[in-house]
Amino acid sequence: MIETIKSIKSKNGNYIELYELLPNKAAKTVLFIGVFHGDEPQGEFLIRKFIEENNSEIKNKLLLIPCLNPDGKILNTRQNANGIDLNRNFPTKNYIVTSDKHYNGGQNPASEIETKFIISVLEEFKPDFILSFHAPYKVVNFDGDAKAQAEKISKLTGYPVEEDIGYPTPGSFGTYAGKELQIPTITLELPEDISDEDLWNNLKSTFHYCANIL
Repeated sequence: MIETIKSIKSKNGNYIELYELLPNKAAKTVLFIGVFHGDEPQGEFLIRKFIEENNSEIKNKLLLIPCLNPDGKILNTRQNANGIDLNRNFPTKNYIVTSDKHYNGGQNPASEIETKFIISVLEEFKPDFILSFHAPYKVVNFDGDAKAQAEKISKLTGYPVEEDIGYPTPGSFGTYAGKELQIPTITLELPEDISDEDLWNNLKSTFHYCANIL
């Protein structure tokens, strides 16, 4: 049974919700996160589709945040309502203040409601594995000790494994959770040139893997 276990309101009054899907006896805890960037909505569709279609027994405790950045989604912007790129706002050792508006991580790390929410989830629920959905590079990027999981997801999706996304990402969630907190973390970069239904058909097996086999 799925239930909402934690929620907050964004700057513009939209809810950010954490759902829990709990088996009788959980083996591991897995966190799914969609819509870090408001112009990358595919993750929310996939997570909600999984919630809607999941009628089978699962082995792992699942924590699901379909949409971390509802303000950005409504505005159709990468950033949140404050113009902050949430994936540059985490309190990492490599956090920097930048004048680049596209990758603006703010004047201070963890300044944003959304960032604080994710940090509180990690501290409270201590997930064993994290899968975060982005677009549009169609690769399996990983941080921390997640190479084996990345290779498995690569086989399931057909997306290549890329440990380095190809450009600096100071203050990123992957660095914070995967490298500094040492939680195996996958950033699954999805393509933008296929329908949501085709995307779901390709990703079903990845959700099954994370829910049952991981």
